[in-house]
Amino acid sequence: MSNAKVQSAATQRGALKKNSVSVLGVFGPKADMRALMRLSSGRVKEVKPGSRVASGTVIAIDEHGIMLRQSGQTRRIAIPGG
Repeated sequence: MSNAKVQSAATQRGALKKNSVSVLGVFGPKADMRALMRLSSGRVKEVKPGSRVASGTVIAIDEHGIMLRQSGQTRRIAIPGG
C-alpha cells in the first residue's frame, strides 16, 4: 500500500465505526501475515490466523483485510479505504 493511500485512509472521517471491529492494517510476508485490529472496546490488538478475539476467530489475512469466523459464520472485514 502506498504512503499516499495510507495517509488518505488514516484521515477519512467516519472510516472507523465506533463500537465495531475494524482492521487498521496488515503487514508481514504473505506466508505469515499479521493484522492490527481495533476491537469494539477501542483496544488495538495484533492478530494472526488462529487468533481469538471477542468477535470471533481470525481464519485468514490478506492484503485487503481479514476473514473472521463467528458462530459458524464467516465474514470479511476490509481495511477502510482499501
